[in-house]
Amino acid sequence: MNKQNEKVRIGIIGVGNCASSLVQGLHYYRDADASAFVPGLMHVNLGGYHIRDVEIVSAIDIDAEKVGKDVSAAIFAGHNNTTKFSDVPFLDVPVVRGMRHDGLGLELSRIISVAPGEAVNVSKYWRETGTEIVVNYLPVGSEMATKWYVEQVLEAGCAFVNAIPVFIASQEYWAKRFRERGLPIIGD
Repeated sequence: MNKQNEKVRIGIIGVGNCASSLVQGLHYYRDADASAFVPGLMHVNLGGYHIRDVEIVSAIDIDAEKVGKDVSAAIFAGHNNTTKFSDVPFLDVPVVRGMRHDGLGLELSRIISVAPGEAVNVSKYWRETGTEIVVNYLPVGSEMATKWYVEQVLEAGCAFVNAIPVFIASQEYWAKRFRERGLPIIGD
């Protein structure tokens, strides 16, 4: 099964090391043979979508060294130090400034400068970019920020993948709200 001309449109909150690995992986594996064993992947094709069908369409961060840069450059900027294993072409997806809340703990606040200016209207931004799935890569412990972003996800009508240990999907309060809107939520 192949979903012709359909893309899975992903947005990222937090353009750190995990986001870098995701973006690099999307490009590294874009030509992977779906019929072969591919080390590092469980599935090349999932539900009719190949890895090359996933595209990054939005990215949010607060780091002054990342905001304003194309996501292809921002994944290697600032204090990111994940291994570079793939070149990433210019994606024409500038990183926009998000809300801070508790997304920058004491240790990170000593080494990261917050980008100047106002935060983008997040739910409007996701609607305008056609973001379908938002992946949360905020720093561990960003509970208030995660909950604020989840409210924006619900307002924008996106699915949510929580890639940090703040309990959202496993809490009935949040799960019910996503169910009522017919939106997928996974993670924790």
